[in-house]
Amino acid sequence: MLELKECNPQLLDNLDHVRSALYGAAEGVGAHIVGECFHQFSPQGVTGVLSIAESHISIHTWPEYNYAAADIFTCGSSFQPRDAAKVLIELFESKQPEITEVRRGLLSLPVVI
Repeated sequence: MLELKECNPQLLDNLDHVRSALYGAAEGVGAHIVGECFHQFSPQGVTGVLSIAESHISIHTWPEYNYAAADIFTCGSSFQPRDAAKVLIELFESKQPEITEVRRGLLSLPVVI
């Protein structure tokens, strides 16, 4: 989970930039993009989900608060979510980012086929 505080509000309210930033984060870590859905709100704000073979990257922006919340959810170990987070921190010019890593799932169980 990524808290992006003190961001550039113009970037947060630009759907093309938000979309490009998520693509940049995914491509920058070698994720495999399989789909997308983005929406520009009125009067402001953007939400977006980038589906990746490894799971998803999502974001919700609040330009009026210079804030965005992003999730980088991955399965497996093909890339490090923190590397994708660093891309988003840079592209939204966040001056006060916070990264929280949550390990999820039943990791100690054997794979059933």
